[in-house]
Amino acid sequence: MRKERTADNSRPFKLAHQILSLTGINFQRRSIIGFVELTIIPLKDNLRFIKLNAKQCRIYRVCLNDDYEVPFQYFDPFLDICQGENNERSLEQFSPAHLHAANQIDPDHAAGELLISVPAETQCLVQEGRSVRVGVEFSLEQPQGGVHFVIPECEGTLAERGAHMFTYQYENSSRLWFPCVDSFAEPCTWRLEFTVDESMTAVSCGDLIEVVYTPDMRRKTFHYMLTTPTCAPNIALAVGPFEIFVDPYMHEVTHFCLPGLMQSLKVSARYMHEAFEFYEETLANRYPYPCYKQVFVDETDVAVAAYATVSILSTNLLHSNAIIEQTYVTRKAMALAIAEQFFGCFISMQNWSDIWLPKGIATYLTGLYAKKCFGNNAYREWIHSELQEVVRYEEKFGGIIMDPSQAPAPIPSVGPGPQPPPRPVDPGFYFPIKNLHTLSPRYIEVMRKKAHLVIRMLEHRIGYELLLQVLNKQLSLASNAAAQKQSAGLWSHMLISTNVFTKAIFTVTGKDMAVFVDQWVRTGGHAKFQLSFVFNRKRNTVELEIRQDATQQRGIRKYVGPLLVTIQELDGTFKHTLQIEGTVAKADITCHSKSRRNKKKKIPLCTGEEVDMDLSAMDADSPVLWLRLDPEMTLLRCTVIEQPDYQWQYQLRHERDVTSQLEAITALEHFPTPASRLALTDTIENDQVYVQVRCRAAHCLTKVANAMVSNWAGPPAMLAIFRKLYGSFSCPKIIRQNNFQNLQHYYLQKTIPVAMAGLRNSHGICPQEVIQFLLDLFKYNDNSKNRFSDNYYRAALIEALGASVTPVISVIQQGTEITAESLSMDTRLVLEEITRNLNLEKLLPCYKLTVTQACLRAIRKLQKYGHLPSIPTLFRTYAAYGQFVEVRLTALEMLIDFTGLDGKWSDLEYLLDMAEEDPDPGVRSGLVRLLCDNPPFHHSHTHRHRLDREDLVNRLWNLFNCMLSHDTRMRCSLVDLYFVLYGKKRPTCMPIPELAALLKPQRVDSFIESELSVMKSSHSQSEGMEVSMSLKRKAASPLKELEVVTADDLGVATVEVIGADDTNKSSRTKDLSEAGPSKVKTEYYSENSASLPGISGSGGPVGFEPGMFNKEDKLKKKKKDRKKHKHKHKHKHDHKHGKEKEKEKEKKDLGKLKIKEETLSSASSSPSPPASSTSKEFTF
Repeated sequence: MRKERTADNSRPFKLAHQILSLTGINFQRRSIIGFVELTIIPLKDNLRFIKLNAKQCRIYRVCLNDDYEVPFQYFDPFLDICQGENNERSLEQFSPAHLHAANQIDPDHAAGELLISVPAETQCLVQEGRSVRVGVEFSLEQPQGGVHFVIPECEGTLAERGAHMFTYQYENSSRLWFPCVDSFAEPCTWRLEFTVDESMTAVSCGDLIEVVYTPDMRRKTFHYMLTTPTCAPNIALAVGPFEIFVDPYMHEVTHFCLPGLMQSLKVSARYMHEAFEFYEETLANRYPYPCYKQVFVDETDVAVAAYATVSILSTNLLHSNAIIEQTYVTRKAMALAIAEQFFGCFISMQNWSDIWLPKGIATYLTGLYAKKCFGNNAYREWIHSELQEVVRYEEKFGGIIMDPSQAPAPIPSVGPGPQPPPRPVDPGFYFPIKNLHTLSPRYIEVMRKKAHLVIRMLEHRIGYELLLQVLNKQLSLASNAAAQKQSAGLWSHMLISTNVFTKAIFTVTGKDMAVFVDQWVRTGGHAKFQLSFVFNRKRNTVELEIRQDATQQRGIRKYVGPLLVTIQELDGTFKHTLQIEGTVAKADITCHSKSRRNKKKKIPLCTGEEVDMDLSAMDADSPVLWLRLDPEMTLLRCTVIEQPDYQWQYQLRHERDVTSQLEAITALEHFPTPASRLALTDTIENDQVYVQVRCRAAHCLTKVANAMVSNWAGPPAMLAIFRKLYGSFSCPKIIRQNNFQNLQHYYLQKTIPVAMAGLRNSHGICPQEVIQFLLDLFKYNDNSKNRFSDNYYRAALIEALGASVTPVISVIQQGTEITAESLSMDTRLVLEEITRNLNLEKLLPCYKLTVTQACLRAIRKLQKYGHLPSIPTLFRTYAAYGQFVEVRLTALEMLIDFTGLDGKWSDLEYLLDMAEEDPDPGVRSGLVRLLCDNPPFHHSHTHRHRLDREDLVNRLWNLFNCMLSHDTRMRCSLVDLYFVLYGKKRPTCMPIPELAALLKPQRVDSFIESELSVMKSSHSQSEGMEVSMSLKRKAASPLKELEVVTADDLGVATVEVIGADDTNKSSRTKDLSEAGPSKVKTEYYSENSASLPGISGSGGPVGFEPGMFNKEDKLKKKKKDRKKHKHKHKHKHDHKHGKEKEKEKEKKDLGKLKIKEETLSSASSSPSPPASSTSKEFTF
């Protein structure tokens, strides 16, 4: 039998050991000089080429066994994915090219960017089974990905300023900072050496062997040894002036944080030893490494990243004793990092397509720990929310196939003859799912959640104890293999795969899970059930009908197998397992109880307790109280249950499972009756109910109250509950001093005001009584004797003020300015309170500036509803680099909302500039994610949006096609954005080349040049309105430390009309740009945009830059062809100057060719807007 070809046996050599030495880490120049030596064992005699992975590294020389210098070549297809001029600009065309480029350098396919030739004279060295050392000298200068330098702009030495650097990666991207075999399936032992300044500490993988000072005592070298075989993607480094804290409970655990954060670190990490103990006990296995290090750094792109023996976490996870919310997040994040040490770092995967296993198992183990820490209710609520998120994603984009490497086995047929081979099902995504570096980051995120749910399904299939035995067997095999040398050939036991895992389950349990794996791992989608029932009084049976009508919809598939239905009757809970075969399953279930009429008797629940129920609301003949479908969430499914409102009310009041209560609350939104109101009110008041259910009930009561507004009696909903819980004894209107000892009451105290702010009277506005109640909460808020911080509570109150705002009912003539006098009394009070809190934050900033974030959201709400002029200036100030990252992302979210509704082209350009150039990688990726969630326009819209321009298509296309070879996450995120804006097909705003050629009789040979001019002329009227880059930068200047926001800053008491002011500003801009376009542009671009040394013409070592690998014959092309390619192929490190020249060229083209608007509309694939709409484009 032929051995299965996997990533670990695809190469013609095996890796035994690797040395990584970084000698020159320079913070001022942001550069690294280093050397790697890979010890490889050839698997054949005639090894002619050795392929390694390396990106953005400048390679100086490659040697074999220190003596023989050998030639090498570099090739990175991501520098130009769709090669040549491309007018199609569709994802249908980009996706196959993207997959082809990724496969060309995929280490799982024995490929790589760095091709090292083994010349004939060195063939004597390369013999089967004899080790060869491959040494590579390299450097990195201002790396754009993989390594991040954080150098705060302030006084003092680097160490005093807290300057630090760390490596970060998107899945397997270690190639971004050192040459390696960047595969999860090539483990080896490591020696790591890092030379840093005397004031710095280098933290990396493995045991710290020694620290050696240089002779001048100004630098020191940290030597680490990692004897456990580990793959290159699990190697990391952090360098900085860290403060060091050895865990008092486990001395092999060390924590590192930046100066000044030690107190928060001690609080945040105090329970971490419990996670180690829990995992070791649960898995019946020791922690696999001799030590563990946690490093907290700033400006990370993800909150937690686990590597062998070390985890790099965000400083934003740290918190003090007074913070409540962050504790849950931080403890779970640290627990996940430790779980990934077992599955992900110690046990890696055989192919990238097996990534679902380590991700799913690590998240499953984290869930078990979270259940122990925070309770079963919190755990079930988490599972329920993950299931809903997976369902939503799959119904929107398509079914997630967790292991696409192998198609599911075909369903056995009865007929004669051989069966056809299985054909992989195309799930219809806009990105290829066959390579890790082409997948959408959102897809990978949801895939982790689905993998967790599938591991949990396995637990239900084979049992909790047996699943833990399977995991224990994997860890035991890996521990045994890790102790052996490479020559023993056992290191493959440290790799896990779908097939290996399935066999392990069979070995331990005797159960063949192949069908389960085919159904849920190798096939995408989830089931969707619609349950309805009728009670047959004569036969005392429940006639059930379960339908799967939606199997043809995206992301939904037909389920065949057992399905559990539980029926709560008067005499107890009864479980029935139905076998689902077709799209409609019918079953008659005999009831165990008779209807009681007027007999009083306690009703037993599934938990064993007996309760009294008021049965007056139910059907007198039916003993059925409520039904549930798959209550344990053992399937990936979406359920729609049709039952009358009184059954949902009984379910909410008396069912003890939180998922059941949450489903009942969601259903009761559609039944606005006094009985629903009572059930929800009782739930909010009931201390025995899980707090998140009570909070959800409060929001549901808001919707029920709004639907019942015409016949609502009494004070506004929840007002009495709040005053009863939190009001003073003598005067309930005045709230008591804060005391958050009771966490249930704390979460309710935060939630009820926000829920009440959503109440509306018959005129559709928030009742005066509610607004006064909210303002009183601010007035009487006293946190002086509370041991916990009230920052999240105050943020919730600001959020409530924002939620109380309704669209302005304008009696003022349209176009009149908004002044302080024109605001209603309530709105003025709301605005004053928001402004006061925003200013107070500058004097007394709270934890994570949560109040500032809430204020920015509330101000945007006031703008959106017409109470404030819609101006982006304030948000730009808060979005500037230097502000706290979560405040920046909130401000950017508000800017995105503004841009979609009222923004100009320059506002969208501002956002794109930030996505390209911002120093913080987390902000760059976060901004693109926010744009995907709230795009300025959508490809499903029928009318063309004012921001839908050819410039936008070209800019996005150039970014992900040839500018982001170093950043897979960003490239794939921009593909997500492109899909949201334009879909898979060619964007409609792009001119069709054939039609453009027909419309141009004068010079046929230059139709491409005129094509640009045609599109430009359509925007000639609006071009004068664009705000120049230099003005944009000034608007984004950082906040002064104590700059007070007045009503003027929000644009309230303005004297001029806003529209007129804007026109003046834009006319000034036009004059500026006409006077000297080059001056304005260079003011905007950074000083560092000069190309790196040794690229153009010099004889130095070759660096790798976007677009530098153009063929020689391109130089011989005609001038017009060079113009056509100019925006793509540049030898500059920074590609922006190319865009600048292109804009100048397009302006020249405008002078050559003037085309009437009627002609344009016939040429473009979608009609352009009329002239009148163009002139109104930028007025408020």
